[in-house]
Amino acid sequence: MPRRSPANSKVSTALAKNRLGVTGVMFFILAGVAPLTVTAGVVPAAYAATGLTSVPAAFLMVAVVLGIFAVGYVAMAQRIPNAGAFYAFISQGLAKPAGVGGALVAVVAYNLLQVGLYGMIGPSLQSFAADNFHINAPWGVWAFGAWALVTILGLIRVDLSGRLLGVLSTIELLVVVALTVRGLTHPAAGRISAASLSPTSLRLAGLGAVIAVAVLGFTGFEQAPVFSEEARSPRRTIPLATFVSLTVIAVIYAAASWALNVHYGDQVVATAQGPGSATMLFAMAPGTLASIARTLFLTSLLAAALAFHNAVGRYMWALGRERVLPSVMGRTGTNGVPRAASGVQSLLGAVAITLALVLGWDPVNQLFFWGGTTGGFGILLLLAATSAAVVGYFVKAPGDETVWRRLVAPGVSTALLVVMAWLCVDHYDVLLNVPPGSLSAKVLPGIFGVTAVIGVVWALILKTIQPDAYQAIGLGSAGALVRTKSTASSAVATASAAARADGRA
Repeated sequence: MPRRSPANSKVSTALAKNRLGVTGVMFFILAGVAPLTVTAGVVPAAYAATGLTSVPAAFLMVAVVLGIFAVGYVAMAQRIPNAGAFYAFISQGLAKPAGVGGALVAVVAYNLLQVGLYGMIGPSLQSFAADNFHINAPWGVWAFGAWALVTILGLIRVDLSGRLLGVLSTIELLVVVALTVRGLTHPAAGRISAASLSPTSLRLAGLGAVIAVAVLGFTGFEQAPVFSEEARSPRRTIPLATFVSLTVIAVIYAAASWALNVHYGDQVVATAQGPGSATMLFAMAPGTLASIARTLFLTSLLAAALAFHNAVGRYMWALGRERVLPSVMGRTGTNGVPRAASGVQSLLGAVAITLALVLGWDPVNQLFFWGGTTGGFGILLLLAATSAAVVGYFVKAPGDETVWRRLVAPGVSTALLVVMAWLCVDHYDVLLNVPPGSLSAKVLPGIFGVTAVIGVVWALILKTIQPDAYQAIGLGSAGALVRTKSTASSAVATASAAARADGRA
């Protein structure tokens, strides 16, 4: 009996089915977004970088734009369940070369988000261990310890990872809510003002900077379709998980940033720009709650690292399955986890930590902040491209979708997301907290232009050297049928040629 090859094995071509429900997918989203990390780090940074008090309104505005984007996004996800969501959508909505370019941008962006987290985890664990247990070790030791934990957890069943993230995310959200309530009930001026929540608080001067910072805080909300091949009833699970998560995130961010505004009053910007910015959120509730929050800040970082590890692993798996990347990347273990892709992502994390140590980088500023900011910007570019792809896809295959879902919402969100992306580029020095005109503010966003070009060129090369692989781009599991037909056609052609040769003989 012939041995079944890995390429034809069920284990190597499919992720585990029916493992995640709505709450499971939501937990991966919330862990990737890391609400406590954003409210404790990004929100004060928004006040400090912009000097504006309209941060709560900016978060609400961005949430509305992303909600409009999600209308077409989940509609397309219902048609195309694929672990490489951006990749598949852009491939089928715009063009295959554009899809490969987008896929490589996604891989780079999610990797930057994931490995960048070690730059915050290491120093945070270092400080925590020294303050509480008098254990003194370099940040790199703690970063590699966290890396090993994420590597191991990234290889277990996705539903088990989801349960772990669920526990951590639930506790994290409860603590953020408690801190928010404490801040709102202790206003600086003795009264609560909702002015900073109103859209009228946004001013043209500084609008680009505050929107750019706010939009990066939502990075991770788009992950639901990445788990569509592992979800139960994906046509229901993915939309519900996306919209509920986005709503929860928007409320948490707006409320927490509003609480900071209320609690610190006229001094909110000055405090954010001072040495106490890192503890602004925790200082609203001194005592036991603050201690718990600081501890959960560490678990928030670890949960985000695991969530992004799983996301980038599935993108690389989807590309390996369709032979855009080496086919070994498209193999899974018996538990349905993309082991090879997970291993490669872990290797990249180890390389990043090692480089930071060898080159003497500031782990928080250059690894975490620059890496996370640049990764988030890459995701924003993909949101804009995907929104345009939704329009292109539904123009070709409208089906029974309403005009709002297939044309109006994605068309509006495309325009708005392009404006947001431009605002980020225009204020990239603000995002990085570097002087205007700095080389880093030009080079880092340019990484994605180079990456996209490489992807487009590679797709065109595939079209020439592996036409069957090119035809399967963006088709997911359906790509296997394309390759089967291609192989069968080649076999028929070979047999016909052999028969003609025999006839001539």
